[in-house]
Amino acid sequence: MNIVDWNSLEPARRRELLARPIQNRSREIEDGVRRILDQIRADGDVALRALTRRYDGCELPALEVDAAEFARAEAALSAELKQAIAEARARIERFHRESAPQPVSIETAPGVRCERMLRPIGRVGLYVPAGTAPLPSTALMLGVPAALAGCREVILCTPATQADGSCDPAVLYAARLCGVSRVFKLGGAQAIAAMAFGTDTLPKCDKLFGPGNAWVTEAKRQVEMAPDGCAIDMPAGPSEVLIVADDGADPEFVAADLLSQAEHGPDSQVVLLSPSAEVLDATTQALDDQLLQLPRAEIALRALSNSRLVRVESLEQALEISNGYAPEHLILNVREPRRWLEKVENAGSVFLGAWSPEAVGDYCSGTNHVLPTYGFARAWSGVSVASFLKLITVQELSREGLRAIGPCAATLAQAERLAAHERAVTVRLERLEAA
Repeated sequence: MNIVDWNSLEPARRRELLARPIQNRSREIEDGVRRILDQIRADGDVALRALTRRYDGCELPALEVDAAEFARAEAALSAELKQAIAEARARIERFHRESAPQPVSIETAPGVRCERMLRPIGRVGLYVPAGTAPLPSTALMLGVPAALAGCREVILCTPATQADGSCDPAVLYAARLCGVSRVFKLGGAQAIAAMAFGTDTLPKCDKLFGPGNAWVTEAKRQVEMAPDGCAIDMPAGPSEVLIVADDGADPEFVAADLLSQAEHGPDSQVVLLSPSAEVLDATTQALDDQLLQLPRAEIALRALSNSRLVRVESLEQALEISNGYAPEHLILNVREPRRWLEKVENAGSVFLGAWSPEAVGDYCSGTNHVLPTYGFARAWSGVSVASFLKLITVQELSREGLRAIGPCAATLAQAERLAAHERAVTVRLERLEAA
């Protein structure tokens, strides 16, 4: 990878340098997804079986995972993997429980009580990819907060990965550990369509969650816009990481973090910002050395073609650039990382110091790995218990309360020329005066 000096670039070249890879939302994908959505609307389960036969290469005797398949999945896993999944789930649950929204009830004026009550979304649909690699960690990241929120029903879709139509056993085990008992052997845009619109077998969901490829991303976009569709968790794009490193950073660690994100997919983007020419040079060599050891080296190499190693003037400048970029993952591999944390304005998740690899956030630190990408961290947050809740406000006024704040409301309504609004208040004030 070439090293670029930020301060030698014109503004237009700087924007171009940190532009995300163009998302693979081609007309072919857009039209293809639309056809799949129309098929599911029209033919339901019949279309799901046909599309699974076409795209996943297997026949499905049943769309839903039964108790026997859950049992076989548990038996197929090593004790070590089951323990790791259980440990990760416990830490994710602890963090999400402690950080969940709380009800609020306050008196904003004498006789005026305002409240916020929490209600779970009724039925949610979780999508767990299993294309180039199964992701049991995603089942944990979605299943745990859904359970904590108390959603009435949780549906999970994940593709069949075996010729006999069975799913990845680790995904099934993780789902069951989170209390998700309704799992469907469906992948791609057809899974999103089934959860959004419902079929005879799979119930319609109120909100969809989870990452996926370009087809899944486009399907989520289209069902969110459809009159008969449903809400989604957040806009999505390819995975990404930005690392800020000072001259004390270990190039081997930096390269490992860059590659851990690059191996997600060829459209992933990784960025390194450092004022140290020595760290940048050594990281380039470490990338070459570590690539030779990766089974997914070809994927990582393609991602590195969209990625950047950039020399900056200072750590202050690096943080300024990072805030403009708004990365999904931000690693501060610097001597005093907490000193720089207050400078962070836009990021999905932050990793502090040399001993905090991004991979622990992907799996088991306790935070969530379903995060805003493609610059959406400027305005969006990662998945949490709040994502599965509706926050409903309540207000209750006594006679004295309305006397106290009613004139304020009437004055504002009058200023907005909304006479009925004003009258809804004054008719009551007049009744109180007459009493």
